[in-house]
Amino acid sequence: MLTPAILLYDIVLFVHVLAVVLAFGVVFTYPLLDAHMRKTSPGDLVALHRMQVFLTRHLITPMMVVVLAAGLYLALDRWKLGDGWISATFAILIVLFGLVGAVFTPSEKRLAQLAARDAQAGGARSAEYEREAKKLAMFGALAGLLIIVAIFLMTVKPGA
Repeated sequence: MLTPAILLYDIVLFVHVLAVVLAFGVVFTYPLLDAHMRKTSPGDLVALHRMQVFLTRHLITPMMVVVLAAGLYLALDRWKLGDGWISATFAILIVLFGLVGAVFTPSEKRLAQLAARDAQAGGARSAEYEREAKKLAMFGALAGLLIIVAIFLMTVKPGA
């Protein structure tokens, strides 16, 4: 029986898919974690937001870089960067990088600060905290939708 060769392309594809799972899988748990913490352990919201800051810095952003690098290799090896499904997914990734820097990281840090302040003041969440949490949830939903669209484009490859 002949064993098929494993090509570099196959390894990079594996790395690319793994990086997508590591970068974006965790963010789909954030609404559930937030709802659970608000209901059962409101005092732990500080820890939740600090964990988000940590994961964004040490897991999500580095894995997004791997997604980009591996994606570029895959696109240049077998496809064309001008293909619509590739261009769209790269555009989505660039938007996600922008959201991480402009919205997610600052909001997560701010929410950790506000949750700590509110806990010291008696535990009730302030209107300022709720506004920031609502903003983060709105942009989180947008990012989730963009991730789903990108996964659809990468798996279906419309027009390929």
